[in-house]
Amino acid sequence: MAAVKTTTKELGDSRVRVEVEVGPEALERELAGAAGEIGREMKVPGFRKGKVPSQVVLQQVGRDAVLDEAVRRGMPAWYEEAVQGAGISTVGDPALELAGLPEKGAPLAFSFEVGVLPTARLGEYKGVEVGRREPAVPEDQVAAELERLRESLASLETVDSEAATGDFTIIDFEGEVDGEPFEGGEARGFAYELGSERLIPGFDEGLAGARAGEERQVSASFPEDYPGEHLAGKEARFAVSVKEVKEKRLPELDDDFAVEAGGFDSLEELRKDIEDRLRHAHEVEIENEFREAAVDAVAARASIEVPRDLVHAKAHEMWQVTVRRLRQQGLDPATYLQVTGKNEEELVVEAEPDAERALRRESVLTAVIEAEGIEVTEDEMLDALRHASAQPGTPAPSEKALRRSLKKARDRGSDEPLRQDIAMRKAVDVIVEHAKAIPAEQAQAREELWTPEKEKGKASGELWTPGSD
Repeated sequence: MAAVKTTTKELGDSRVRVEVEVGPEALERELAGAAGEIGREMKVPGFRKGKVPSQVVLQQVGRDAVLDEAVRRGMPAWYEEAVQGAGISTVGDPALELAGLPEKGAPLAFSFEVGVLPTARLGEYKGVEVGRREPAVPEDQVAAELERLRESLASLETVDSEAATGDFTIIDFEGEVDGEPFEGGEARGFAYELGSERLIPGFDEGLAGARAGEERQVSASFPEDYPGEHLAGKEARFAVSVKEVKEKRLPELDDDFAVEAGGFDSLEELRKDIEDRLRHAHEVEIENEFREAAVDAVAARASIEVPRDLVHAKAHEMWQVTVRRLRQQGLDPATYLQVTGKNEEELVVEAEPDAERALRRESVLTAVIEAEGIEVTEDEMLDALRHASAQPGTPAPSEKALRRSLKKARDRGSDEPLRQDIAMRKAVDVIVEHAKAIPAEQAQAREELWTPEKEKGKASGELWTPGSD
């Protein structure tokens, strides 16, 4: 039995209001869970710590206080269940309203207003013509990859000559700003490639022409936008002791290099392998471009009203995805903003064109799912979980474990996003399967042709094509 009941009201401009009722049984379960959580931290005479019964917690703390905590704990799950029960695809954050805490045995009532995916009225979605590039691997890309391999296998040889761009200097240095040492301004045995500009401006110039055994005074300036504000824009002086100068020696491009680079019998075999890998990567890139362009072509032929506020909400949603990704990578979003020199709202506004494109794509794919009667099987769900859980160097999860994970997701009500993602991928497959590929140049030429719809009332000497009315 569902924990919640919903009633949905359309508000216009792709917004809805959902009235939600959480049944007394579901509320009491959450209340018992909250009481148990609180009881684990309570000290009550006659009971061991962590073993205080729920009824005692309710008597000691008060039902309303425990119920308030229960509602906080249960609201995320109830909200998700309400969204699924209402059959809506939300955009942005909801505005929640709680009617109040109910008496024992009564249901909990709350409501929320939220943006929803716009409804698309499909036009032509089978047989759209879409430009597709032909895969090509320019010789300069193969040469660049060979050069990268040469760099990775380069050797460093100590030389008795002046350091030039591309040489490595082994140096000790001590830096000062305003006559005082600063954190990070000292190093011993530091290997620095001249010309790499890894250190602050002026350091490379100060080391040019240096020889082993030479002592130098190097002046360099911290950039105005340097992350450390106490150093930004300031001039530093470094006492540098040059210990060694090493020249980078690149291996010859020959058969011996091919053996060392990848175990190939000849340089020609290595070239062929590089070309094949680059071609495959290019083909994958072209296929992804084609799939996106096909969906965009269908979206262009559909009728979709996308309110401005919804676009802004979607852009905020996309920024939150970026924040989560940055944190997963161990990066502080605040530092990211500092590096970009922009605040959150500026980045959100910049993302609005991408947000509108995403909304249009999702809307037409949802419409294609309905038009084609696309359904997602349990095997497809299991395959998606199998793919998502695959990790290099670790054994694949068993079929039993996958089914257990899927059941848990269903019990939590969290399987719907996965199901919707698979359905949308299948909708893209339908569009792409029936799309007609035309040369990219022909598609570009069509885009550049002027038609009355593109610029009404604007004089132009560009071509108009018959039949474009």
